[in-house]
Amino acid sequence: MISGSRLVTIVRSFAIFGIASASAHAATAERAPQVPDWLSAHVGEGNGQIALPVLQRARALYLSKVADGKVKNSCYFAMDATRPNDLTGGESGGRFYMICEADQTFRVISSGHGSGRNLPGVADFSNGRECAKNFGNALGSNLTAGGAYLTSEIKTSFKGYYRSSSGQQSFLTRSFVQFEGIGETANARERAIGGHPAALVSGICMQKKPNSPYANNQGYVPLGKFVNYAGGRSNGCTTWSPAEAPQVLSAVKDNPTTLYIYPESRDILAISKVKSSSQAGPYWNAACLKQIGTPRFWSQEKLGPLIVRYEKDHPAPPPKPIPLCEAQSN
Repeated sequence: MISGSRLVTIVRSFAIFGIASASAHAATAERAPQVPDWLSAHVGEGNGQIALPVLQRARALYLSKVADGKVKNSCYFAMDATRPNDLTGGESGGRFYMICEADQTFRVISSGHGSGRNLPGVADFSNGRECAKNFGNALGSNLTAGGAYLTSEIKTSFKGYYRSSSGQQSFLTRSFVQFEGIGETANARERAIGGHPAALVSGICMQKKPNSPYANNQGYVPLGKFVNYAGGRSNGCTTWSPAEAPQVLSAVKDNPTTLYIYPESRDILAISKVKSSSQAGPYWNAACLKQIGTPRFWSQEKLGPLIVRYEKDHPAPPPKPIPLCEAQSN
């Protein structure tokens, strides 16, 4: 186990090397303190492991922010968005990592990627459920943007009532941790990018429930079906299964830490350059690379104006009133 004083020593030695910005992760990964033996045992490209380039960059980001005094959390996060999300047999693939070096714990958690969108006649940057082909930081793109983040405040909101397996009504409140982006991900707050459980209430009608603390001014609450979409896609946020999300959220409540999501745009560009050559490119999960072909990064500068123009030409219809529930019950 690494003692508190030992971790401080590591951080101080790391600060000597210095990291100027998030974009320097690849160049500094080799100069970062050596990965401890206990953590090296989890390095690899198999199920339940973390690829070395992903760990190196995540660790470099974390140690740099600890050295800067911006992070005091003993844990940090990483995500490998090149891995498959929905494994054969319906088992959600683990590709989000919670690493706590002080107590030598390594957890692998399922996590969804951004769905992207298909804008007919303009661009198709949509993603399938299993492997992500398209990445980007454009507003309104619903894409995952790789790079450096810091966790920020957590907000919890009411999503609606639903009928549980026992037949009784339960309600869903969902917590959302905001991400603050660094460098290429700097517009994360503007994009409302963060992390939350992969759960929602769908097919909503309005039920009379005046005694509920969540009732509106007319005494109605939304009632629908509980949906667990772990192994599915998101609107660009990082999602965790409802069972695993609490441990992630509790780790960063009033205690920010770093999150590094792989790949960045430069990794995607490098992959596209070497696909037609015999040169070895940067790391990418082999199974997903075979499935998607050549990945693509869609920047805010190029894709953003196209989305704005498309939405101007295709305005969303006015929202319809939510119907009342046919059967009124508590």
